[in-house]
Amino acid sequence: MCNNINAVGARLLLETALPEIPKPELPKFELPPLSKPELPKVELPPLSKPELPEIPKPELPKVPELPEIPEPKLPKKLEVPEIPQPELPEFPEPELPELPEFPEIPKPELPNLPELPFFPHLPEIAKPTHSTSNP
Repeated sequence: MCNNINAVGARLLLETALPEIPKPELPKFELPPLSKPELPKVELPPLSKPELPEIPKPELPKVPELPEIPEPKLPKKLEVPEIPQPELPEFPEPELPELPEFPEIPKPELPNLPELPFFPHLPEIAKPTHSTSNP
């Protein structure tokens, strides 16, 4: 309820008509023109470029020479002794038993499916030419 009172008071303030007050006319006030003060032109002496002192180049110590190391070489070929392959004994081929003859079973005939009636197409509805979102 307390919050509603503030809203009602705000609405009353917005809806009340205020009387129109005539605006007073103020006389025009003009300032006298200001004069620009003239400043003397200052001349500065030309500046010289600062000179940087030369820095001597540092001398690097000589790198000591390292002795040369010969490249390692692999042996040309390692001799591997040949291992004889083991011999397996020969086994006779197994004989498969003969399968008995099965009688022929006639294939069942499937009945013909009935033909379905023709399904008629639905008529097409004309599209509206006016806007359907705005009445």
